[in-house]
Amino acid sequence: MILAICGNAPMITSVGEIERIRQICEKVRNDLSGEGIRFCENVEIGIMIETPAAAIISDRLAPMVDFFSVGTNDLTQYTLACDRQNPALEQFADTHHEAILRLIEMSAKNAHASGAWIGICGELAADLSLTETFLRMDIDELSVSAPFVLPLREKIRSLDLSK
Repeated sequence: MILAICGNAPMITSVGEIERIRQICEKVRNDLSGEGIRFCENVEIGIMIETPAAAIISDRLAPMVDFFSVGTNDLTQYTLACDRQNPALEQFADTHHEAILRLIEMSAKNAHASGAWIGICGELAADLSLTETFLRMDIDELSVSAPFVLPLREKIRSLDLSK
């Protein structure tokens, strides 16, 4: 058996958290090596961009990780200060809000400036009305569930991004 260690850390808000994650990953690598347990050493370390704090300091976070995964559901909830589980607040949870899109675009620019890649997960990745917007932001990956793969593929193929 070969173990894969580390991965994608949620709810990041500071540089110190990533430093701690990297320390923990290094300790686990050393422990596994010391015990002669084989593991994959090339596992990418990534973080979820789910908080406004992470998006705003993404220029500082990007050099420390291999990728960002934008959790659009949480990012929307925390940016717009509305509980997405509360039906009375549903009208305020606008996933197309300019602030959400700006935070995503800022994160994408900062990821690429540091050589990291960025993906979108959550319901917004499957929103075909934003596919072109995400591609123009240079989002590298749109993570969608199986029923949305073919419609998303068709949408992407129909776009002319040269304009």
